[in-house]
Amino acid sequence: MMKPALTLYLAAPRGFCAGVDRAIKIVEMALEKWGAPVYVRHEIVHNKFVVDGLREKGAVFVEELDECPGDRPVIFSAHGVPKAVPEEATRRNMIQVDATCPLVTKVHNEAARHHQNGLQMVMIGHAGHPETLGTMGQLPEGEVLLVETVADVASITPRDPEKLAFITQTTLSVDDTAEIVEALRARFPFIIGPGREDICYATTNRQSAVKAIAPKIDALLVIGAPNSSNSRRLVEVGRAAGCAYSQLVGRADEIDWRAIEGIRAVGVTAGASAPEVLINEVIDAFRARYDVTVELVETAREDIEFKVPRVLREAS
Repeated sequence: MMKPALTLYLAAPRGFCAGVDRAIKIVEMALEKWGAPVYVRHEIVHNKFVVDGLREKGAVFVEELDECPGDRPVIFSAHGVPKAVPEEATRRNMIQVDATCPLVTKVHNEAARHHQNGLQMVMIGHAGHPETLGTMGQLPEGEVLLVETVADVASITPRDPEKLAFITQTTLSVDDTAEIVEALRARFPFIIGPGREDICYATTNRQSAVKAIAPKIDALLVIGAPNSSNSRRLVEVGRAAGCAYSQLVGRADEIDWRAIEGIRAVGVTAGASAPEVLINEVIDAFRARYDVTVELVETAREDIEFKVPRVLREAS
């Protein structure tokens, strides 16, 4: 029986970003240097496949520092942690390795600088997301006001509307964030913002690639984890760009084949914490059912690399 023809439009860039690459490398190098177990506070990156792979090598994932023994190294996840966490690790004389993405650290430093200048911060982010918790936890209680939507802008009550600055989570929707920034500037004309939005290059590039393939496709599959903010934003960007069937899948066995029956053009992308092996698995699953033509749609080239912390580069 002949397989139906199908074109897969593969977005580029997709998948791992430099911050995720670095974070995974940090856990692997820590295991090489100190042996198993090493403890990681929160999932190093939001991807079950990656986390399970590191767990098999000897990484132990915990949610809080008090679950870690004092005599084993602890690694802080790529999303960043509140200031109190490394302070407590130092108090306990623990070996600590910070895998916070340098682009998240940049936002932390920005917040600290504005705070020193007497400004109260407004953070555009998702409540409860580890990156938001980590960034808000850089400053004393009450110094950071969180807004998630344009509607939230109307309900915040800053101490002094003329002494405000804003920062954002790095994995937000570029378009949604622009609307919130516009609302902030309209309500608080004196608010200070970053020279360029804090949304990271990888999030921006992956969203642009989805916008580029959206007109060509009838369905979009985003490979990523349900707790991955940047992956969920890609699904929303796909829908907003006119792709009615835009779905998040963890891996190939989660594809709803009945939903895409009769479709002849499918877009595939992956969030910044999804490895290429899962993307290939999805392509193979399509090849098993269809006569597949793969077309690469590349909107940017990424060659950014971040160094691992010095403690891992030094001989023990």
